[in-house]
Amino acid sequence: MNISQYPKPEQIAALVTSTETGPVVMVNLLKFKARADAPHVGISGMEAYAKYAKAMVGIVEGGGGRMIWSGRVTGMVIGESDVDFDMIALMEYPSRQAFAQVVADARVQEIAVHRAAGLDGQWLIAATTADSL
Repeated sequence: MNISQYPKPEQIAALVTSTETGPVVMVNLLKFKARADAPHVGISGMEAYAKYAKAMVGIVEGGGGRMIWSGRVTGMVIGESDVDFDMIALMEYPSRQAFAQVVADARVQEIAVHRAAGLDGQWLIAATTADSL
């Protein structure tokens, strides 16, 4: 799996110019490396990514967001995928603009080494509360 470090400028632009208003939940589907790359050689990818995640939660909370939930993926019940994700994390931001501000925060760039060392792949999906099904 090939991951980009962070959203591309055109993806951020599409997100912040969306007509959707209010909070946005970012659905993180994560796949970890079995063994982390430098500077975390000797530990698992999940352990290296956890260093990023811990710091990132603090940055998100400082921007008015919050971690809603995270957990291990234990099986696929409906559907098929060529990716076996290891973990899912739901992060809520007060707005799409708040998310963009967090991504641009210099502290996020400083902790990126932990993310890159441990993460093998990621899907990041923006979701907004629906009025009904």
